[in-house]
Amino acid sequence: MEKSLSEVHESVDTSKSKGGFRKFLAFIGPAYLVSVGYMDPGNWATDIAGGSQFGYSLIWVLLMSNLMALLLQSLSARLGVVKGWDLAQASRQQYPAWVNVSLYAFAEVAIAATDLAEIIGMAIGLQLLFDIPLLWGVAITVLDTFVLLFLLNKGIRKLETFIISLVGIIGLSFIAQLFIVKPDAAELVKGFVPSIPGGDALYIAIGIIGATVMPHNLYLHSSLVQTRRFTRDRDGILKALKYNFLDSAIALNAAFFVNAAILVLAASAFYKNGFLEVADISNAHELLRGMFGNLAPSLFAIALIAAGQSSTITGTLAGQIVMEGYLNLRISPWLRRMITRLLAVLPAVFTIVYLGEDRLGELLILSQVVLSIQLGFAIVPLIHFSSSRHIMGEFRIKTWLTVLSWLVAGIIIFLNFKLVAEELGNFFQSSYGDALWLSIPIVSLVAFAFLLLVWIVIQPLFMQKHARRQIIPHAKMAPIQFQKLANYGCIGIAVDFSKTDSMAISHAIKMGGKQSRYVLIHVVESAAARQYEGQVEDEETKSDRIYLSSYINELEEKGFSVKACLGFGNRTTAITGFVKSEEIELLVLGAHGHHVFKDFIFGSTVDSVRHLVDIPVLVVKSNP
Repeated sequence: MEKSLSEVHESVDTSKSKGGFRKFLAFIGPAYLVSVGYMDPGNWATDIAGGSQFGYSLIWVLLMSNLMALLLQSLSARLGVVKGWDLAQASRQQYPAWVNVSLYAFAEVAIAATDLAEIIGMAIGLQLLFDIPLLWGVAITVLDTFVLLFLLNKGIRKLETFIISLVGIIGLSFIAQLFIVKPDAAELVKGFVPSIPGGDALYIAIGIIGATVMPHNLYLHSSLVQTRRFTRDRDGILKALKYNFLDSAIALNAAFFVNAAILVLAASAFYKNGFLEVADISNAHELLRGMFGNLAPSLFAIALIAAGQSSTITGTLAGQIVMEGYLNLRISPWLRRMITRLLAVLPAVFTIVYLGEDRLGELLILSQVVLSIQLGFAIVPLIHFSSSRHIMGEFRIKTWLTVLSWLVAGIIIFLNFKLVAEELGNFFQSSYGDALWLSIPIVSLVAFAFLLLVWIVIQPLFMQKHARRQIIPHAKMAPIQFQKLANYGCIGIAVDFSKTDSMAISHAIKMGGKQSRYVLIHVVESAAARQYEGQVEDEETKSDRIYLSSYINELEEKGFSVKACLGFGNRTTAITGFVKSEEIELLVLGAHGHHVFKDFIFGSTVDSVRHLVDIPVLVVKSNP
């Protein structure tokens, strides 16, 4: 059965670690990957806006949001540990197709909003530190996709180490900045008393909640905890739940410190000095330079780049999880991550080119409000699943925790409902309100979202037990039917005159014996061969003909029937062409074990060919 993030599923064996502390260290990691989403550049925009406009008075919102996040992330980790499902897979298991498609669409919007914030933040950081134009900075962020592929190929522990290092850079940068700005301790303590000042405080507070409790993190955490292998008995599950909760508590407290440090920095540097409208990261950087010299703004930019880089990696992972979980669709990981990135790059490029760079700060805050609005569609199913005896058995959450979870969900949904109502009122009072082509789709979307939210709140309360649905991207397993196959009349062998050839030819002969005929296929890829397709006999073509003749002579001496086919230009096109023209019934290909970057450089012939031929393909890897 295919698992969530199957390339790293159960890749960390915790059973080898003995003793409480060492065992805990084996579980540490998933929450740190999640925590970077709580300190991404989108948080910076809302924290800076809150601190500069309202001083320390909204720090209690950060604390409340962090406690909410700890509660919800612990539920997400519980689902992954107990059931081995991520949140998207669980939804696919429990809900009908139309609901899953709708939830997927909302999840993709949330991930795109998350990625948008990280792209903008990292581009701004690059501009502040290296004076790179914002448009070029946005283009550079596309390369993050390949960084993620490289790190995942090295194992989940390498990825976790990389992320934790970036988190450390962010934390140290802000510790140094707080020493520079010297916040007012007495006023800071008063900020923990709940209050909502007038003006845009509610909008900023909801943005802070949206920036802190992020929908994609709920999908991500339920998947990442499955990278740990442990004994799946009652005692093993209870220990895994305990260690994952501790991991979450430590990581999210670190995230709270970073967010609080940003808000305190803005309050101490801007609010106290009369700069009440600072919501733009670039402006904050320049004001820091004017008031505190070069060190504070340089640390600010370094931390911003680290936050953007770390958060974008987790956002693209979440994109893979929701697509596979909701749609039962698995595509190439690099393509999936490129789609996630492009969904965010396009709005950023549009804003820079058509609206101007000075509007990016507004776009950042808007992205966080969009995130907050999406929260209900992730939180409600999570609470239903975590409190269900049918799904979680004895590991379902207790009644008091269920009530508390619903209270948190109710607060978030109510604040979002109030915000949407206010924004709709502002829209209809504006000049666009009379435009039916714009107002009808907006009202229809809001109405559908509201009805969907009501449906997923109420429906599980009346849902009957049903058979388990298929939640992995495979068709239903069919029984094995043993059939007698005829011997292969013609076997094709792709050769490249490396040590792989010997293994490929040996396997082909074992499959066909002397009853089959063999076609040795080689493709010349020199510049002349690509241009003139064999009409020019360059040095490489001549030597390849000699090598093929050597293979044929050796095989014919041993009594095998062999033919050589020399192709030119594109390997995939040439090989598939020979398969058809020579009526090949089995194709043997050698694999060299290229990974990630080498596949981009050298190409991946095996994957390309096997999708274009309708005959069996045997892939042979050379001995190390």
